[in-house]
Amino acid sequence: MAAAVLLCKPRPSGLDDSKKLPREVREALEARIRRRCAFGIGVVEVELIDRLNIFHATMLAMTLAVTRLCEAIGCDPHRVLVDGNLTPARRQPDWRWPARPIVGGDASEPCISAASILAKTHRDRIMREHARAHPHYGWHTNAGYGTPEHLAALRTHGPTPLHRRSFAPVAQAVLPLEIRAT
Repeated sequence: MAAAVLLCKPRPSGLDDSKKLPREVREALEARIRRRCAFGIGVVEVELIDRLNIFHATMLAMTLAVTRLCEAIGCDPHRVLVDGNLTPARRQPDWRWPARPIVGGDASEPCISAASILAKTHRDRIMREHARAHPHYGWHTNAGYGTPEHLAALRTHGPTPLHRRSFAPVAQAVLPLEIRAT
C-alpha cells in the first residue's frame, strides 16, 4: 500500500508521521486530506507481493500511487518526495518522475506525512474488513503486523489466502503441511 499526495493550500494542520498519531486524529486528517487535496493510492495484492518480493511490490505500489495522482491532477509532478532511502527510479519500469528519497520523510515532509496518513488509514480499514472474515488473527487491532497474538493464531489456525506466503512465519507454518501432503 502506498499513497501520493499533492497538498492543498492551506495544507491541513497537524500532519505528522501516521504511526505517531492516534487513530482518531489520523482518521480526521484523512477526511480533510481526501476532501481538500489531490491524491492517489496504490495497492499491490498478496499474490503479486509473493511473486515480486516485498521490496519490488513497494516500488510498484509507489508507482501506482503516483500514476493515480497524475490522473487526478491531469499532469505529472515536477518532483516526487519519497519516504526512505530509495526511490522506484530505475527499479520500476513505469516510474517516470524525478524523485528524491528522504529518510524519515513521513515525520519531516508534510506531503509525505499526508501520504502516510492516507496509506495507513486505507490499509487499516481494509484489515478491519478482513478481520470480520478471519477474527482469529487480531487484524482489527494489529493491521496484519506480526504481533504475538497474530503469530499464535498462525500456529493454531494456519495462514489464510490473505497471508503472504513469503512472510517467514507463514512459510514456516505452511511447510509442515506441505511435507505431510507429499
